[in-house]
Amino acid sequence: MSWPAFLPEPSLSGNTLLLFGLLLLAGYGGGELARRVLRAPRIVGYVLVGIVLGAGGLNVLDQALVRDSWIFVEIGLALVLFELGRRLDLAWLKNDRWLLATGLFESAAAFGCVYFALARFGVEPIYAALAAAIGVSTSPAVVLLVAQELRSEGQVTERALNLTALNSIVAFVLTTVLTSWVHHEHRAGWLLAVLQPVYSLAGSLVLAYAGGWTALWLARWIGKHAERQLVILLAVVVLAIGVARMFGVSVLLTLLALGMFVRNFDERHDLVPVDLAAIGQVFFVVLFVVSGAKLTPASLVTGGTLAAVFVLARFTGKSLGVMGLTYFTGARRGSAGLLCLALTPMSGVALALVHGTETLYPEFGAQLAAIVAAAVLVLELAGPFAVQFALRRAGEAREP
Repeated sequence: MSWPAFLPEPSLSGNTLLLFGLLLLAGYGGGELARRVLRAPRIVGYVLVGIVLGAGGLNVLDQALVRDSWIFVEIGLALVLFELGRRLDLAWLKNDRWLLATGLFESAAAFGCVYFALARFGVEPIYAALAAAIGVSTSPAVVLLVAQELRSEGQVTERALNLTALNSIVAFVLTTVLTSWVHHEHRAGWLLAVLQPVYSLAGSLVLAYAGGWTALWLARWIGKHAERQLVILLAVVVLAIGVARMFGVSVLLTLLALGMFVRNFDERHDLVPVDLAAIGQVFFVVLFVVSGAKLTPASLVTGGTLAAVFVLARFTGKSLGVMGLTYFTGARRGSAGLLCLALTPMSGVALALVHGTETLYPEFGAQLAAIVAAAVLVLELAGPFAVQFALRRAGEAREP
């Protein structure tokens, strides 16, 4: 019996609201099961639901639907990075220069260890360099959301969040600069190879600068009313995402820088504390479901050896960077090892950086994804446990 002509064909494709609602419900259910049954961070449940629904599982979320839902991933990551940027106090980094040095040294060590390890295992230099640049990043969503879930406060928590922000900045800059090499490999003109990365970096910062001053001016105009300022900040964030997409600059770098500018330009304290995370929670759930859907267990079979090399080299580099300078930062004894564990996760930002490369050169991006995907799968599932253990062990968790 044929489908009646007067009835619409049921499909998720193009039905953005239905897709968003289903992802949100499925992810939330998986997160609660992970929390109550496995005693695991809810993020693990979100990711597992995505894996089950994705191409490696039931294939409910095929590649076309993942593309349709990528805007939700971008919004979720943007909100996380904005919140993370608002925690990055440049005055603190100026006074505690050893923390800044630790972030830069740890990022450089992670890049170097991953690059040389992958090159040693036969990965071409350009792929090894891009994968290493992506490996510098620590998942801001995992660290921030696990810390919020545990209601964690203290030295390890704050240092982990600040180092995560620094990791993200370095990873964005490195991948953008290395894009010139990718353009050269694909025989693009020198104008594109040189100017596109400069345009992307400079455009993101200019947009963030303008957005930061706009947010502060509006906050000063409406006064210290938390509800109104929440709407203003949310509007500026969404507007920044739209303008960044329109002009082809990095959405994620724009929002991280926007958060930093809003925090550090507010010398008159016009902004009152508002919690965008409460609104962003719906996007955070979908962010991890879609991230999980992009990953397949089969990638562990095809890239298992490289994934192990990547994960071990990355952890070694970050540990060398953190442990090497901890003595000078004034951190309490025993916190360095916990901080290394807290920097373990790699998730949405890594996938977004790969996605950016795929947008420019699909074939190159697909090969890069084959190197990185298995490692992201491991660290996206193991990372939340590592952060949870570190914050609890540090005695900073205030969970009920």
